[in-house]
Formats: sequence, C-alpha cells, structure tokens
Amino acid sequence: MTKVTLKDVAREAGVGTATVERVVNDRGGVRPETVERVFLAVRKLDYRHKMPDAHRGLIRVEVILVRPETSFYSRMNQAFERIAALLDKSVTVHRTFVRENGPVDFAHYIANPAVRRSALIVVAPDHPDVVKSLRAAARQGTPVVQIMTRPAPELPYVGIDNYAAGRTAAYYMSRMLFGQSGSFVALCHSGAYENHKERIRGFSSYLADHAGEHLFRQVMFDYDDDLNSMELLRGALRDDPEIIGLYTAGGDNRSVAAVLKDHASRRIFWVGHELSDQSRRALRAGIMSIVLDQAPEIQARRSIDLTLRSLGLIDVEVSPEPVRFLTITPENL
Repeated sequence: MTKVTLKDVAREAGVGTATVERVVNDRGGVRPETVERVFLAVRKLDYRHKMPDAHRGLIRVEVILVRPETSFYSRMNQAFERIAALLDKSVTVHRTFVRENGPVDFAHYIANPAVRRSALIVVAPDHPDVVKSLRAAARQGTPVVQIMTRPAPELPYVGIDNYAAGRTAAYYMSRMLFGQSGSFVALCHSGAYENHKERIRGFSSYLADHAGEHLFRQVMFDYDDDLNSMELLRGALRDDPEIIGLYTAGGDNRSVAAVLKDHASRRIFWVGHELSDQSRRALRAGIMSIVLDQAPEIQARRSIDLTLRSLGLIDVEVSPEPVRFLTITPENL
C-alpha cells in the first residue's frame, strides 16, 4: 500500500501541510475547528502518526435529551454514559437536557450551542423553528441524528417504527377484547412530538381498517403530567361507561395505574409504552395488560455508531432499519 504522507492529510483536510505538521506535533496556534478537520483526516487515511494527548476529547458529540425525571430518558441518559466510557479517548459524549415546552429556545440552542460540537444527536420536538435549526446545522456540515422522533424526515433517524407500534397496540387490544363491544380511548403527551402523533395515527388506522364492535372515542393530551393524566382519565371513565380499552402513547404510567386501580371493577385493557418500574408493578398487579418497550439502550448505541460513521471514525455498516420494539406481558417480565 502507498504510504500516507502529510500532503495526503492536508489535501483531505483542506489545509496546508504546515498546518497538519503543527497539529500532529502539537505546536499550537491552530483553531479547534481546523484541528478537528486534520484529526478526522488522519483517522480516515490511517496516517501512521500518534496524535498528541492534548487532542483527547477533540471530537465532541452532543446529545440533547428532554425530561430527565422520566424513567425512559433516565435509561437513555445512562446508556449514553456507559457507551461514552468505552469510546476512544478522542471522543467525548456530552449530554444536555433542554426544556421541551419552549420550542423557540430549543431551536435557538441547536443553532447556538454553548460550546463547539462535532455532531449532534437530538430528541427534537416537532416545531417549525426546531426543524429549521436542525436543517441549518446539517447544511453547515454537522452530522445530525434524530433519535426517538423524526420531525425532519430527510435527516438520519434512529428509533422504532412508531406507526407500527400504534397499530400493534390496537391489534392486541382488539384481538384480546374480541366479542366484547365497547370504546377505546388514548392518552398522549401532546402534538409536540412526531413519534406520539405517529403512534396515534397507527392506532386509529388499524381500528379503521378493522371496523367492528370497538369505537375509538377520543385522544386526550396530558403532557405527561400526573395531575393532567389523572383528571383526564377519571373524567373519561366517568362520562363513558363503555370504555374497555386504553392506549397510552407516552411513557409515564404511574398516574394511569393509580386511576385504573381505583376502577379495577371496570377491567380496562391497557396497552402502554416503556418498561419502567411503574409499568412492571402495574403488569404484575394485573392493572396493565401489555407494554411496548422501545429499547433506549439499543437506540443510544446505534445513534452513536451512526454518528461515528458519519464523522469517518468507524467503517462499519449501521442498520437503517427501525429499532425493534419489545412486547412485554406479565408472563415475560
């Protein structure tokens, strides 16, 4: 094989050979953005020169998450932390939590990060300003990976097929309640996330395709707030004695379990998302029927792999297929 030279690295990085020499020998005086380009060129071309320890943590992958208090995002945050500990010392994974109920501020943070980032992994609300900022970052050359939800459909995405998850929930509910007439209702965070909207679309479309004794009555938006969830669900159960099925498209199930426990005589068939401590207890108690878990640990690993490949740091294929969600019942906890 032809030996890689400084000129080859300089050509790949779009800089002069003197700049490459300063970077690889840690002589200083080079902007961080340029150092990063040289480093990536060195890695891509497999230039046989040990980079100085000063360049540790040079590649900064920022992960923007929301709602750290929830079980799901806590699992995902811990997964990124474990993955980061195993990466090459040249790569750091910085987790940032941003308020989801301020989409204008969310978009501003994407466009104006507190520190330089090499790549971005983000749980993005479905808001025009947020989508605009994501697309602008991608156009400027920053690899962007959407995780969990996909408001910018042309950009890379790692997550489950949320439409299929909604249809699966309706499939189980209608099959298990076959022969029983009644209505179904759903609880959803809001319209802020494309993944939740896709789940509701899937749930509704399956029932429309299999019209029968079950009527999909309404979708209630609780913003994953316990008090909202309890008030909305109690009101629905009070006003509609025909409710026999409940689909929760969000992931926080504690308040729902409390309400259904108080209405145990109604025997509501409940399908929800995320295998948390609360959902485990609800399954064991017979309050919850099925949990669809979207494996945040797998999503975190795949999004990091996709990011590293986009940066040229690894040369392995990353599956473009949706992450498989898991069906959990009281029998396979």
